[in-house]
Formats: sequence, C-alpha cells, structure tokens
Amino acid sequence: MRLFISRNGLVFFLISLLSLSACTSKTDKKIAAPGPAGSGKGQSMPMKVEGFLVKTKTVSEKLEVPGSIIPFEATELRTEVSGRVTQLNIHEGQSVSKGTLLVKLYDADLQAQLNKLKVQLEIYQQTAARQAELLKIEGISKQEYDLSVLQVNNIKADMELIATSIQKTEIRAPFSGKLGLRNISLGAYITPLTLITNIRQEDQLKLEFTVPEKYSSKIKTGDIVNFMVEGSEKLNPAKIIATEEAVTEETRSLKVRAVVTTKSPQLIPGAFAKVTLDFGQDKNALMVPTQAVIPQARYKKVIVSRNGNAVFETVTTGVRDSSFVQIISGIHAGDTIVITGLLSIKPDSKLEITKLN
Repeated sequence: MRLFISRNGLVFFLISLLSLSACTSKTDKKIAAPGPAGSGKGQSMPMKVEGFLVKTKTVSEKLEVPGSIIPFEATELRTEVSGRVTQLNIHEGQSVSKGTLLVKLYDADLQAQLNKLKVQLEIYQQTAARQAELLKIEGISKQEYDLSVLQVNNIKADMELIATSIQKTEIRAPFSGKLGLRNISLGAYITPLTLITNIRQEDQLKLEFTVPEKYSSKIKTGDIVNFMVEGSEKLNPAKIIATEEAVTEETRSLKVRAVVTTKSPQLIPGAFAKVTLDFGQDKNALMVPTQAVIPQARYKKVIVSRNGNAVFETVTTGVRDSSFVQIISGIHAGDTIVITGLLSIKPDSKLEITKLN
C-alpha cells in the first residue's frame, strides 16, 4: 500500500513540473516579442539611401568618334589577259593623268591578225563596189550583191574583236592619281592574278567613321562635321555625302562617309581622325549621375523612389560626360532616383531618403 502511494506522488510531481515549464516559456515569449502598442508582429526598417532630384537642363549634344581618312578613289591595277611586259611606264610615287599608258603587253600576233583582216576587207570592199555597179545594169542578182556586203561586215566585226583584244594588252590609268609601288619588271610574264601596282586619287580625300545606332537618325546627308588628325589641333571640315543602307548587326553602328573640303599636307590617306559631331543643344535634357544607372545584359535601369518604395525603371541613355549621363526615356523631371546602396536594394524595398542632391 505504501509503494502504490509513492508512485502516484512521483507521477503527480512530474506532471506539475512540465506544466510549470510550459507556462514559463509562453511568458518569456510574450515578454520578448517587440512591436508597438502591444502588437506581436515585427516591422522591417526602411533602408537609408541618398537620392537625386531629376531636373531639366540645357546640354550640348556632342559626340566624338574615331575615323579614318581614305583616298577619294583607289584601286589595284591588274591586267585582263596574260602576257609578257614589253613596255613599263610606272614610276613609283609619281602622279599620272587619266588615260596614261602604264603597261604594254606583247601583241605582235594580234597586230598581224589585224593587218590580215585589213587586206581582206579592202578586197571584199572592192568586190562589193563592182557588184553594186553590175546590180544597176542587172548584171548580177540582188542575192549575190547582199552576200558580198555581208562578207564586208563580217570582216569589220572580226577587226573590232582583234582591236578589243589589243586594247586589253594596254593598262592605262583609270583616273588621275598617284601610283604606289610596282610589283613587276620589264619582261615579266603577268596574269590577271598579278598585282601590278595601286593608284589613288589624293587631290581630294574622304572621311569615313561610324556612329552608334541611337545617333543614326541624326546623321543627315549634307551636314558638316569637323575632325582633327594626330599631331595637329586644327579642325578640318568634311561634308557628309552618304551613309550605309543599314546598321551593322555585329557592332550596332552606322558607317558614314564624308568628303574633306579642305587641303593640308597633314591630311594623308590612312591617317587616324578624331571626328566631332555636334547635334546642337537640348534645353530639356534629363541628366543624372552616372553611378545611378545600373547596366544589365540588354537594358539599363535606375531605381526611382515612389511613396517610399523602390521602383526599377528601364531607361534609354544618351550623351554623357565624366559625371552625368542623359536619360532619353524611362523617367521624368521631378522623379527622385537613388544614387547609393544600389546593389542592396530589391524591387518594392522600403526606402528612406537621408540626403537629396
């Protein structure tokens, strides 16, 4: 009987101890739970950041791009037919006029064929003349006379073919220009694959450069651009004459070509040029600090603070300088954008602007 009471007492003691531990745990949780006005739910603190108030300002839209000076015309001189060089009038670096004979190939066989055809033509013409007189007195038929005239015309056609072949043995300057280095010598046997020399028209030059895709709509034929070359601070004008028909997919840029309207000893083909494009002034440009723009794979974004929340806006950028970049679309004047802590902010995060620039 005494053993049974002891066991019941032990069980009652353990149950009481567990109940007391549970009550103590609940009381501790109530004491530890923060929140205003006895609330049991916690609230996240807003992130403190600096902001920038977007305003309109007047900026000069200028763009500097690299370019190259190229000759107005340039080509490689090659022969149309194979043959041995019998005459060579190429003086390296010399200026020549259009039509100047530069190279003559062996053509004695062609000249012999042409002389033979001349003799035959003379005979056929005499025959045709006699038959024309006979035709008047009906001494021959009209058909016989027509055959003689046909023979005369065939000889003339053959002579024209030979004359064309002889012309192909002569390489003449296609335009007035300056010759480059020659790659052949007198007596050499050359083929259409042989590069004889180069010729460039240097009395007038062209300027070639590319502009980013977003500026392609601002390039107009007839506009004047200025450029400088290495070793000179002088601005040289050039007039845009044409652009490529489409934007290059690989570089997303537009090729532009202009004619240089000035002459200078420093302007030589192949020289590097720094081209300055002036698109005028924009009185309503939206300029924001460069660090506010977040570059991504395909887009650029800025974080706008609206009603204390972070809103990510996709923007299109324009001209820039060392500190600011123009925003063409995506935000408006009066918006407050975030300029600090950008990597820590997520969409719809709570923000507190501590300083407004």
